Amino acid sequence: MGAPTAIELLEDLISDLESKLNLAPGADPIKTNNAHENNDNKPKKEKKKQPNKTSAAAAPPEDLPDICKLEFKVGLITKVWVHPDADKLYCEEIDVGEESGPRQIASGLRPHYSEEEMLGKRVLVVANLKAKNLVGFKSHGMVLCAAETLEDGSEKVEFVEPPEGAPLGEVVTFEGLPAPVPASPAQVEKKKLFAVCMDGMKTNDDCVGTWNGHVFMTSAGPCKGRSVKGGAMR
Repeated sequence: MGAPTAIELLEDLISDLESKLNLAPGADPIKTNNAHENNDNKPKKEKKKQPNKTSAAAAPPEDLPDICKLEFKVGLITKVWVHPDADKLYCEEIDVGEESGPRQIASGLRPHYSEEEMLGKRVLVVANLKAKNLVGFKSHGMVLCAAETLEDGSEKVEFVEPPEGAPLGEVVTFEGLPAPVPASPAQVEKKKLFAVCMDGMKTNDDCVGTWNGHVFMTSAGPCKGRSVKGGAMR
């Protein structure tokens, strides 16, 4: 090979300069520098903070009546079957208007209702209780009933039923009291709110469900039993 020409020497110098400046071959160093400056000066987008899904629900106001910290929802029993390992329990699927679908709940009602009588029944579900395992079946709530002791010593138990016009999922209010602000299941459990309220929960002389005289109400009217008067509600 002969001695390199002037053009070849110039091309070698350009390649060496591109390498030192970390430029792509043939790139315009002025445009590239401006691009770096623009990127450095461009304000960075802040990442949106995601809501904390694990944060605990706010506790209801302390001066709110305890009954207003419980959540009673209008529901419909869409499926019922005998618990395979418990003599008194039914397992139910109850539609309470939730997007997640019907709730599975166990109830000790076999001595009082047949499967046919349970199916299609409109009921009140205590919806903010902690889920509990009942003989191996996880129960997500409780069906509200009224009970009375008969003369022969036996017990009569019947549903406290919402009226036909009340939509599924509606939360019961209490006549003369503030709107409910349901506590979290953990708060209900910790403060034993359902047990605290039980003393005041009973049907009146018209079989209507009440708490210390305040009627269980829906948009379609009061919730009531069929025949139990002055019966404890649980």
